[in-house]
Amino acid sequence: MLASFRAEHLRSIATAELELGGGLNLIVGRNGAGKTSLLEAVYLLGRGRSFRTRSSERLISHGEPLARIVGQTHGLQIPQVIGIEVTREGRTVARIGGRTPDSLAELATAFPVQIIDPDIHKLVEEGSARRRRWLDWGVFHVEPSFGREWTRYQRALKQRNAALKQGHSAVELWDTELAKAGMAITAARVRVVDAIAPRWTDLCRRLAGLDLSLQLYAGWDTDRDLAEALATHATRDRERGMTGLGPHRADLRLRQRGRLAREVLSRGQQKLAAVALTLAQLHWLKADLGLRPTLLLDDPAAELDTDRLGRFIAEVKALGTQLIVTSLDAQATPLGVPEALFHVEQGSVEKV
Repeated sequence: MLASFRAEHLRSIATAELELGGGLNLIVGRNGAGKTSLLEAVYLLGRGRSFRTRSSERLISHGEPLARIVGQTHGLQIPQVIGIEVTREGRTVARIGGRTPDSLAELATAFPVQIIDPDIHKLVEEGSARRRRWLDWGVFHVEPSFGREWTRYQRALKQRNAALKQGHSAVELWDTELAKAGMAITAARVRVVDAIAPRWTDLCRRLAGLDLSLQLYAGWDTDRDLAEALATHATRDRERGMTGLGPHRADLRLRQRGRLAREVLSRGQQKLAAVALTLAQLHWLKADLGLRPTLLLDDPAAELDTDRLGRFIAEVKALGTQLIVTSLDAQATPLGVPEALFHVEQGSVEKV
C-alpha cells in the first residue's frame, strides 16, 4: 500500500502532501478542484503514466519545467521510496528505492495500483491496446519471466519490422526469436485469462445480470504455432512493411451470445462489464498471491443506480485493500467512515 505521497506541479496542484491509511481514504471537493489529479499522482507512481492523457504538457503546471511525485510504500511490498518526474520534453524518469529501474514496468511490482474511473467503459468499447495493457498488468504479477520475454519480443519485433520496411531479404532471421518469445508470452496470458474468466462471468451476472464470455485471441490462429504463422504470412508482411501477426495484436474477446460486447451492450452495461473485469482481476490476485493492490475509485457513485452501486460496494469491500476514493462530499460515499479525509479546493489540499 501507499503510506504517503507528495505531488508537485501536477496540473492545478502546486504542492500537496498526503498521509494515507491502509483502508478507506476519501478525497472530497467540487468538480474541477483537483481531486482526480491526486488520483493521477498515485497512478503515476505505480504505472509511470497517466490514466487521463498521453500528453506531458497537460500533466505539468503552467510555467513549470516538470511534475514530480514521491511516494512511500508500506505493507506486503518491501517499504521503499518511489519517485516519478515527468518533463515537458516527454521524458518520464523513475526511481525505486534510490535506483533507476531498467523499465517503468518495474513500478508495477514496487507499487501495484489499479483504477476504476468514469471512463472505464472504454476497456470494453475501445480497441485492443487498452485491453492488452489491462491483461498484461495482471500477468506481470504472476509470471516472473513475463517482463523479460516481453522485452525480448519487442526487440525482435522492432528488428523484424525494420527489415520488412527496408525490403531486407533476411527477415526470417528474426522469426525464431520472435516466435519463441511470443509463444511464452501467449502461454502466460492464456493461464491468466483461464483463471480470471469464470470469476468475471460470475461477477457480470451478480453486478448487472449479464451473461458474458471472455476469450483470448492470441494475435494469430493458434491451430498452428507462431513460427509457422509468421512464415505463412511473410509475403503479406513484406507488402505492408510490418508484422501483422503475434502477441502485439492480441485481444480479449468479450461476447454476449456470440456477438462482441461492444456491439450489443449499452454504455452503462459496458461500464459494469469493465468494472467486473477489474474486480475479477483483483479478486484473483488476492486469492492466488495474497496481493491487495491499492484501488483508486474516481466518483464511484456516478452512473450507477442504488441497487447496482450496493453490489459494487460489497465487492470492493471484500477485497480488503487500500482504497483512495474521490467524492463531491464526505456524505456522498457509501463506502463507510474513512480512515483519512482530505478536502481539495482550487488545487490546495487539507486534511480534515
